[in-house]
Amino acid sequence: MAAAQKSSPLAPIPPSSFPTHHTAADLPPTARILCEIVASTPVHEVEARLASTQVQPEPEIIQQVLKLSYNYPSAAAKLFRWAGLNRTHTGYSWNLMVDLLGKNKLFEPMWDAIRSMKQEGVLSLTTFVSVFENYCSAGRFDEAVMTFDVMERYGIQPDVIAVNSLLSAMCREDKQTMKALEFFERIKANIPPDADSFAILLEGWEKEGNVAEAKHTFGEMVIRVGWSQQYMFAYDAFLNTLVCGSHGDEAIKFLQVMKGKNCMPGLRFFSNALDVFVKQNDSAHAIMLWDIMIGSGLVPTLMMYNDMIGLLTSNNDVDNAFRLLDDMVFHGAFPDSLTYNMIFECLIKNKKVCEVGKFFIEMVKNEWPPTPENFSAAIKLLFGGDDPEMAIEMWKYMVKENISPRDESANEVLLGFCNMGRLTDLRRFAEKMIDERIIIYESTMTKVKNASYKEGRTAREIYDQISRKWKSSYL
Repeated sequence: MAAAQKSSPLAPIPPSSFPTHHTAADLPPTARILCEIVASTPVHEVEARLASTQVQPEPEIIQQVLKLSYNYPSAAAKLFRWAGLNRTHTGYSWNLMVDLLGKNKLFEPMWDAIRSMKQEGVLSLTTFVSVFENYCSAGRFDEAVMTFDVMERYGIQPDVIAVNSLLSAMCREDKQTMKALEFFERIKANIPPDADSFAILLEGWEKEGNVAEAKHTFGEMVIRVGWSQQYMFAYDAFLNTLVCGSHGDEAIKFLQVMKGKNCMPGLRFFSNALDVFVKQNDSAHAIMLWDIMIGSGLVPTLMMYNDMIGLLTSNNDVDNAFRLLDDMVFHGAFPDSLTYNMIFECLIKNKKVCEVGKFFIEMVKNEWPPTPENFSAAIKLLFGGDDPEMAIEMWKYMVKENISPRDESANEVLLGFCNMGRLTDLRRFAEKMIDERIIIYESTMTKVKNASYKEGRTAREIYDQISRKWKSSYL
């Protein structure tokens, strides 16, 4: 082979780029010997070292060694030439050699090998797929297309599989889907595309976020190959492009069309789309997406329910949040602490005093109490919203269940009593809190003092009693 007679003008690529025999498990001893020679011997000495081993270059052994010699292209070529003097190479070995040279950007020796393969009658489409991939990964797209154009001269009939292989190689590279489309437009009259052709392009547009081209490609796909559940990868790519491109209206519209064609995507798409709508804070389209998903018989996970409820509550849509909460158990997704606390926090934020108390009772009943932060916020709201008794019930629940930290909630209880002028209750609760080593803030004591000194001597005496006990607790 001509490649074996040339030394590479390029330095070997970094050893970490490809697997080597150092990391290969269960490698036969003879293969390991040959790998060591390829990896450690100066190129001009490789053939002599190989000959001195008296190892028989069986095809399976040579294939194993080539797979682990991508970091040493010149030495691997010497090994290939040496083995070919004693045994006829398999088509697989030839393809490995072509790929090895291409991966190392040794394209002239690669073509020498291809011409030799043609003479040996072992060329196949696999060979050219490797060439497509290596040219594209090197950024040499015109040469990849040229390779497709000359396939027939080498006895390989270009077909839709070859077309798709080249499209895929192009679209894997960054921002090259337009170049892939140019090739597609040129070739489609002679080689009709199939669903995979369109799926490859749609995945490329998805990666690049090109909504306009994705819509054009999808429209042509429907005209040429129709609708089928087998084309779901293409549909997912198209819908993802619309969703990620903030074209929620069109995504919903196409989902409704697809439902009518019995071509609905699976739960994975809906989960990914929901994630995007959450990041976009787009609750309107998220609700429409959710209803289509449920209407299609898909069963959301607890995580999806929590993502959706989190989006709704962050947009103060508590009615839809409650609707989802009520539906959860019917779909086998049981609410957890996060579910309840997101809704509870939304009720507090929107000052739904009556609903806060009722929902607290439901949370406790289902053994998912509020977080310490939500307890504190709820107690503050209830004292200010004329429902102090429910606030006190919450505080007593915290004490009974030993929920901590509860310093913030304790201070809100004291401030609530203070604002209502219930100084006797304030003293009773404060003394118990001090006994329990709960931290009462200096700012709270200042507010209590100011309120007490405005109320007269009895109130001042109550404050002084609390203050003395409070100060002694720090001694």
